Amino acid sequence: MRLVHALERATLNAVPARRIAFDGPFVVRAFLGGTGRANAACSLDPAPDPEVAARSTRIAAHYRRLGLKPRIRSSPLDPAGLGGHLRATGWVEEDESLVTSGPLAALAAPDPEVTVLDAPDAAWFEVLGTVEYQSPARRAEKQEAVPLFAVPAAWMVLRLDGVPAAVLSTTCDGVYCGLFDLAVRPEFRRRGLIRRAIGAAAHWAAAQGAEQFFAQVSATNTASIALQAGIGLVERYRYSYFTRQ
Repeated sequence: MRLVHALERATLNAVPARRIAFDGPFVVRAFLGGTGRANAACSLDPAPDPEVAARSTRIAAHYRRLGLKPRIRSSPLDPAGLGGHLRATGWVEEDESLVTSGPLAALAAPDPEVTVLDAPDAAWFEVLGTVEYQSPARRAEKQEAVPLFAVPAAWMVLRLDGVPAAVLSTTCDGVYCGLFDLAVRPEFRRRGLIRRAIGAAAHWAAAQGAEQFFAQVSATNTASIALQAGIGLVERYRYSYFTRQ
């Protein structure tokens, strides 16, 4: 459970939110309604919680006041009975994801064709948009999050012949380096470019003391799961979201 705690906290730091509050063991986060992590409540303590029913009602009301869909992220740190209570009271479970981690030292390699940015630029967003629908809220969150980071963060762009071909974003939180937003333009796929970008991220993070990669991936994304396994990342646990109207 110690590793789950460490990875959950590292990911909370890696995905900033504009509004953060606590309700008992739950951290309640809200941004612009884009990414799930920045717009969900989650427990950080699996100890029994006798107030879980009242707490989930308050959390739902909080999101409605903000004009957001109520969302609770369920992980191994849930208090006992949370999932059963949510299912019984109209919450719907969806979007199962894996959290993986593994050593990064063997992957670290500088790459002269990778540019390390202090914030995402138009080229970075252009490449990401080829693999992920960038709603206005998601894009705005990624832009507005930059000054909110309390840990080092970087955005990588790999160019071939001057053309932005692959991107990712990364954070460094002590020994943990997060990998996010991995994308390759369709015409540049199957050339090992994302592995090169990951190597550059490992080189950047190792210089700041990181020792482990961590990442999250949808349970249905078989290609990304295979990529993560191929670079030595191992599934550590899973999470899902409960939402309601």
